[in-house]
Amino acid sequence: MNEPVVEITRRGAERLHKGHLWIYRSDVAKAPGASAGDVVAVVDGRRRFLAKAFWSARSQIALRVVTRDEEPVDAPFLAGRLASARGLRERAFPGETAWRMVHGEADLLPGLVVDRYGDTFVMQTLVPATERRKDLLADLLVSGHGASVVVERNDVRVRELEGLAQVKGVLRGAAPGATEYREGEVLLRVDVLEGQKTGAFLDQRENHVRAGEYALGRCLDCFSYAGGFALQLARRAAQVTAVEMQPTAAGLLRANAALNGTSNLEIVEQNAFDYLRDRSEEAPAWDLIVLDPPAFAKNKESLAGARRGYKEINLRALQILKPGGILITASCSYHLSEALLEELVLEAARDAGREVQLLERRGAGRDHPVLLGVPETRYLKCLVARVP
Repeated sequence: MNEPVVEITRRGAERLHKGHLWIYRSDVAKAPGASAGDVVAVVDGRRRFLAKAFWSARSQIALRVVTRDEEPVDAPFLAGRLASARGLRERAFPGETAWRMVHGEADLLPGLVVDRYGDTFVMQTLVPATERRKDLLADLLVSGHGASVVVERNDVRVRELEGLAQVKGVLRGAAPGATEYREGEVLLRVDVLEGQKTGAFLDQRENHVRAGEYALGRCLDCFSYAGGFALQLARRAAQVTAVEMQPTAAGLLRANAALNGTSNLEIVEQNAFDYLRDRSEEAPAWDLIVLDPPAFAKNKESLAGARRGYKEINLRALQILKPGGILITASCSYHLSEALLEELVLEAARDAGREVQLLERRGAGRDHPVLLGVPETRYLKCLVARVP
């Protein structure tokens, strides 16, 4: 082993044995000579090899396992992992060219996210190891995967936990203009440099399409952003109202509505909490409501406040749904489990004096796989329910 050697505690070794890829700093026994961003060899107290991992000097997650084999983590290794990740997406979405290509730990490439929109690839390097290899990764996307543009969207707070600055820009190719991709029959325009996340919420793509299959009558989409849900609903509904408080996002939603020739969509620039509260004073009038808020619980400490927020919007939605109406409610907060989301919906239903039938439990799309043993890779919950 040519890499620095990091010894971990028995508890840390047991964690790896159970399938997790993270070792916390409290389970690091010795780490002589390891620098931020190094690939290190992980051993137990008897110096038995366990894995190779990315080393972080500042984060509480000190080690992120890359491989459990004694193999070099070099350019060919990374190229192979990228090819494997791409193979899954091409198999799951034949003929399509917009998907999450790399989903961090779930694709055995911790600290790396890559979203593809045609020949424009958007990358996030979230830990020192992937940041140090950013140029190599960009070159591999160009040479091995047909990228003509590689953008970095490293303007995310999680990098601060690693001592990394927030930055964004173009790594390869020319600055991209408007980028378009399809979700089913809907064409969406995204801004990969200035939009939220990497430009779009690809994790909800399959849920967007599924929601459209339930649409009829009068539908409401709250926290609409660029219209992923609203435009699918508008294909079958008589009338759709989309509520989005950010002017930039509302402008993108209008552009996407025009792009699809959608004429039955009303866009309301307002806080969704206020809109739902105002509507709750009226008689139930909606056949379907979508609630897709931002993450209310970004950490364990904010969970109590998040519970109140999720319950509030679900209560108001259940108050204004017509009998037989459909509620599609989502949470992208990892710290709010699916069981807790169901509990909050049930509490809201009791307060609203309604019964609720659960039709579907859904999550992120197939391009956002969950790695068994690493529950953190499952963060998005989406429930489809009906008020009988």
